[in-house]
Amino acid sequence: MSSEATAPVTTAVADFWFDPTCPWAWMTSRWIGEVEKVRDITVRWHVMSLSVLNEGRDELPEDYRKGLEEAWGPVRVIIAAQQRHGEEHVKTLYDAIGTRIHPQGRRDEGLKVLVVEALAEVGLPAELIEVWDNTPGDEIDTALRASHAEGINQVGEEVGTPIVAFNGTAFFGPVITPAPRGEEAGKLWDGAVLVASYPGFYEIKRTRTQGPVFD
Repeated sequence: MSSEATAPVTTAVADFWFDPTCPWAWMTSRWIGEVEKVRDITVRWHVMSLSVLNEGRDELPEDYRKGLEEAWGPVRVIIAAQQRHGEEHVKTLYDAIGTRIHPQGRRDEGLKVLVVEALAEVGLPAELIEVWDNTPGDEIDTALRASHAEGINQVGEEVGTPIVAFNGTAFFGPVITPAPRGEEAGKLWDGAVLVASYPGFYEIKRTRTQGPVFD
């Protein structure tokens, strides 16, 4: 029996669907960023929307419902940036918006204010904010819903964000806090790829006892 260490599990492409307002998607995205440093992966970033996911759900708490109404704006702006200026702006704009919402804790200032700042930070035209109040059914919302559907159709309506596809097999999550760094991030990636490789694997879950740790 060989005593050589097993080679790390790698993959060519990971697909990541996010809503920029979700703190758990933010945590998972920080993990993926660490994985990129220690594993040979390419990440493709896609928008999904908690506002779309929760349409027609009357049992939602009023505060959450109000948050979902405002959450249409950031995803519309990211879609517009993607369509008009290129795929590379999806991640950069997500980083700029998410940093303001999550680690900086500035959501109470209003998402629109934060997105205007984020556009300036990444060098995108300020007029992209004009899609914030787009009419449902227009070009931006059609593209947003298509991106959302691409992710959610792989995992089912009973989940949320993030959705990550490992070698083409998608799951909700992983839901993690804090985001592991360095080789610890790589090991978690290896495990996710391993379970995704088994056709009959569907779910591991336990109750969350800690909120997001933005460090």
